[in-house]
Amino acid sequence: MAAATDKLLTGDIFAKALISGIHRVIGQQEHLNKINVFPVADSDTGTNLSLSLSAALGVLRDEREKHLGTMLAAVADVLLDGARGNSGAILAQFFQGMSDAAGETTRFTTYTFGRAVSTGSEYAHDALSKPREGTILSVIDAFAISLSHQVSQLKEENFPAIFNVARKRVADALANTPSQLAVLRKAGVVDAGAKGFAELVNGIDDYLQSSVVTPVPDVAVLQNIEPAVDFSAADNASSFRFCTECLVTGVDIDRRKLREALAEIGDSLVLAGSKRKAKIHIHVDEPERVFDVARQFGELAAQKADDMHRQQHATHDAARTFAVITDSAADISDADMERFDIHMVPCRIQFGDRGYLDKVSITSDEFYDELRNNESHPTTSQPAPGDFRRQYQFLASHFAHVLSINLTSRASGTFQGALAAAERVNAAGEIHVVDSLNASIGQGQLAVLAAECADAGVSVEDTLQLIQEQIPRTRSFALLDDLRFAVRGGRLPHWVKTVADWLRLMVVIGTKTDGRIALSGFLLGRNRRLAKFARHIAARVKSDEPLVVGIGHAICEQDAQQLAVHIKENFPNIEKLTIDSLGTALGVHGGPGTLLVSTSPYVSADNIARGID
Repeated sequence: MAAATDKLLTGDIFAKALISGIHRVIGQQEHLNKINVFPVADSDTGTNLSLSLSAALGVLRDEREKHLGTMLAAVADVLLDGARGNSGAILAQFFQGMSDAAGETTRFTTYTFGRAVSTGSEYAHDALSKPREGTILSVIDAFAISLSHQVSQLKEENFPAIFNVARKRVADALANTPSQLAVLRKAGVVDAGAKGFAELVNGIDDYLQSSVVTPVPDVAVLQNIEPAVDFSAADNASSFRFCTECLVTGVDIDRRKLREALAEIGDSLVLAGSKRKAKIHIHVDEPERVFDVARQFGELAAQKADDMHRQQHATHDAARTFAVITDSAADISDADMERFDIHMVPCRIQFGDRGYLDKVSITSDEFYDELRNNESHPTTSQPAPGDFRRQYQFLASHFAHVLSINLTSRASGTFQGALAAAERVNAAGEIHVVDSLNASIGQGQLAVLAAECADAGVSVEDTLQLIQEQIPRTRSFALLDDLRFAVRGGRLPHWVKTVADWLRLMVVIGTKTDGRIALSGFLLGRNRRLAKFARHIAARVKSDEPLVVGIGHAICEQDAQQLAVHIKENFPNIEKLTIDSLGTALGVHGGPGTLLVSTSPYVSADNIARGID
């Protein structure tokens, strides 16, 4: 039977209609990004909605016959897991309401469908701590009211007919959003989240009228169009820095108490889900406070925290042709991160049953304090693929190219994860994923050099050539003060510690040109260990050209300062020397007291500005 005459909406028909709607949203991704000014002007609503709804496509494209109630429950569940951003979380809650209203039904009548949408609208409103008119909520509400009126007052039983009318009501509600929110009126745009929901309805209606699914859009042709909205992010910037999200699973989650606890620490709170699973979205300055609250209500998973301040800067940086991003295994000073607008994807750290986002929900000092006192030795893991994909998709929508410089593939699967994520992002701007064959400060030096090139207007092609030349010439050496941590983490066998203790040897590990992190040698005795360490490095780094030297320390800054004196004695041709805290990439294996030195050839600002031959 053609969809145009259907009075019953089966699971199979609704699945195709939803696919059509999701394709419409994905096709509008870049436009939604450009008009995104509320609740924060961070130009990511289109990306977040596309990622959120795309999570449901696997369920919807399953070719087996679909039981409507079961399918909706599965859609609601994957949307909750994959929800990104404010609008994504609201949509997840909308479908949760539809699912709960549908129950075990095998097909919708217009009446039961209208009731399910009304329940979804109620759930969506309840998800927000402070619902606002002029947002996606207003358009969802208009959709629900139109359906309810048609089926209860007009007794309409034909799905194409009710959708055709509801589509017009949704369009009217969308056009009215600027009159409801001053920030939209000032920018001269409709609400981006509301526009996204309208496109979802439009795509569903297109299928119901024609039985033809809106094709998968060629998103690539939509990327990197000049911004259509002349609107300063400062006009609508959040007072908080991190867009923070996580999942809480439990038996009987008290969502009211969870909402009350979260409302005290941030804004833009959306709490979606059910008593067994809740998705938290909130803007805060300290993501770990969110995670601490969430742990009180159940098991925590899927933590993420995106730096909105850096994202807002990216959306208004027209001078650069490419963005630079790295993972948190790279150690880079806060000053360089801010100055060169380097983006970072956090790795994961696990102490027993408690997890952290590296450099986001745990600082270096807190990490080393935990390392000293926690009986559970930490494990580190690469960022989740979705973390890379989300960042790549956001940056690719604002830059012609994205250059990702990642932890050596010989020590972690981070590079492969980044590569897989890049392959999944459909963007006109190429995403270049580079295996740094380095870690810590060495990896950071490569990322900073790439960012300096971007800042100087060097092309991404020339920058890639320079980085590839620098990789084998960038060396790192770490002096381990206490081998217990390397043994506990499985990086060194226990006998090495036994022999080193017996012979009073100090272990030096280093990066090899093939990316391995391995034994570099031993120092005999602790007496004058810093001078010996400097000479050890000088014997292995033979260079007459100017150098960049970075010294990292695991909460032993005084030792780092003294080491710098010896490094300068052995390397008179240093052009730049920095001293910074050492992160987790090597710190987890070296522990407190670890010292690290990275060296790389110096490239002058003049050469960068002139371009690299």
